[in-house]
Amino acid sequence: MSPLRPSELSAPGPSAAAPLPASADPLSPARPDSGEPAAVTVTAVTARLKRLPLGGRQTRLVLSVLPVVLIGIWAALDWESVRDGTARLASADPWWLLVAVAFTALSSVSASFIRQGAIPERLPPGQLLASQFAACAANHVVPAGLGGHAVTLRFLQGRGIPLPRATASIALYSLVKPVAKFALILAFLLAFPDTLPVGQLLPSGETLLVVLGCAAAGLVAAVVVFKVVRPLRRPLMTFLGTALTDARLLHSRPSRALALWGGAAALPLLQAATLAAVGASLGIPLPWTHLVFAHLAASAMVGAVPAPGGIGPVDAALVFTLVVFGTPMTLATAAVIGYRLISGWLPLLPGALILSVLVRNKVL
Repeated sequence: MSPLRPSELSAPGPSAAAPLPASADPLSPARPDSGEPAAVTVTAVTARLKRLPLGGRQTRLVLSVLPVVLIGIWAALDWESVRDGTARLASADPWWLLVAVAFTALSSVSASFIRQGAIPERLPPGQLLASQFAACAANHVVPAGLGGHAVTLRFLQGRGIPLPRATASIALYSLVKPVAKFALILAFLLAFPDTLPVGQLLPSGETLLVVLGCAAAGLVAAVVVFKVVRPLRRPLMTFLGTALTDARLLHSRPSRALALWGGAAALPLLQAATLAAVGASLGIPLPWTHLVFAHLAASAMVGAVPAPGGIGPVDAALVFTLVVFGTPMTLATAAVIGYRLISGWLPLLPGALILSVLVRNKVL
């Protein structure tokens, strides 16, 4: 056996690892004087968390079954709504209901266009569409669209998109949707100024003051938090820089800009067309322009309320809007229940199953 050299004696063995400097540890916060971007630290923390043991096959099996279990629990708790909606739709025209189902399926396609338009990298179309069906199911479990965003974030990271850019794409997705919806509302008001009873939908003076006060308070609170909480400044500025850079890049590419804004305009129209098709199946005596505008107005009024899938606030606003437009209360209620059954409940089980398959195949 050859004698060991002094350099080998001093070298650390496999069980003795040299300590990492504070700046190299992904879990240590970035020092303000280190010049290291906070986004790099966030990405490093995410990479470290991905390497933590998750129980292997058992954990992935639980995650794949969990969406179906949650949907089952929700169905059991809200079984009366499903039963009543099915009974009311029994006398509806089945062909119009099939048209409503087709519009609902196309809504996920338009969401896929928005997601692709919000990211410079090209995403696999099949997996992207499947992820949006899964995101639709997740939105009905977690409020305020957070479920769908979480599914999309995992999908983008699985495609190698860095965390700051994936988050920036979700922010852009969330921004263009209301902008496109209000542009559609304005277009309807300009195209049909005398036929839409918009005056009855406008809030009263006290309600408008409350809404404006809440919006101003939220803006002031955001500014105060940005000024007071110094550790948030660097990550926020890095995020804004990434978002603005990607937005400029996307709008310099016509295909991405068309997918982004075309999908954002098509999505609310398809959702509104689903309601219009259900209304036609029940014989609601309103033209399609009224039914589509009723959905646009109702979803714009209460769409920001953090309810899973918009269930509750949007449904109540839809019934109110249809009644204001001249629909009898019974027909308006039946149309909204049918709309919720087709747009919410019908895609729920397929979406949950697709979510489970994506988790098991490690796409998410």
